[in-house]
Amino acid sequence: MLVSRAGISRILGAFLLTTSYARAFEEEKLASVSCGESVVLRISDGAPKQGSIGIVELRSEAPLVSVNGFLGSEPLSFWHDDDARVFQALFGVDLQKSPGTAALRAKAVPESGPALECSVELRIADGAFPVQRLEVAPKYVELSSEDLARSKRESAELAEVFSSRTNERLWRGPFRAPVSDYHPSGSFGKRRVFNDQPRSPHSGEDFSAPAGTPVRATARGRVVLSKGLFFLGNTVILDHGLGLFSFYGHLSSIAVEPGTLVESDSTIGQVGATGRVTGAHLHWGVRLGDARVDPMDLIALGR
Repeated sequence: MLVSRAGISRILGAFLLTTSYARAFEEEKLASVSCGESVVLRISDGAPKQGSIGIVELRSEAPLVSVNGFLGSEPLSFWHDDDARVFQALFGVDLQKSPGTAALRAKAVPESGPALECSVELRIADGAFPVQRLEVAPKYVELSSEDLARSKRESAELAEVFSSRTNERLWRGPFRAPVSDYHPSGSFGKRRVFNDQPRSPHSGEDFSAPAGTPVRATARGRVVLSKGLFFLGNTVILDHGLGLFSFYGHLSSIAVEPGTLVESDSTIGQVGATGRVTGAHLHWGVRLGDARVDPMDLIALGR
């Protein structure tokens, strides 16, 4: 059941928010649910849109040993910093998830006493993504047998990368835009039509920046892929831990090698026009588990 503001204040009043995601819980969209007399589950958005990313937080009066949970069938990876009374996890809604309800469930194990469980129904809203029509080189629409085989191999390789999971949280602090002084185009989620043929929706955000513009790591992470791909061109993928990945496509050059741990703001390549493009730009995408999510949401959560 929903908890009154007075009840939440009583439970949380002794705490100060210590993470970079504090502001995510100050909005009117915040949803709160009681898991018992001593634990509250808070969700940054009780009605997330398709393609959005949010924060789940459990706060307890006493230290917790562990916390786990699910959004539907997708596991949530919780972490805590210095205070074992506060656990957080990111959750993502895939850009093509059907609007409707989805159950978010959590289980908290305190140092003493029984485990506490609670759940809440999230209301998934339609992302209302527009259609975008583009003209590209014919070879990227009518694939040759060789290019088709290559794209299938690369799709399998990417699926393997995104299905892996690093149980350690590698990022620290807020996420940042990967290019300076250039604004996102608002292209995330657009239903793409190439040369009059419908294709998959756009799963990233585009930055129209001149070729050669430095591209920076949005947060600390480990390089798990750095190579040329058929559609994305020269691409770098960073594993930030806990099922969170960011990827950077159409680069003119790549400055990092697989296995390297890079810090936030480190240069990982340069903007280019490789792969399926209409001009020089950066394609920046984020995956959280199986969910393709708007990378700009990561930046917004840390503000």
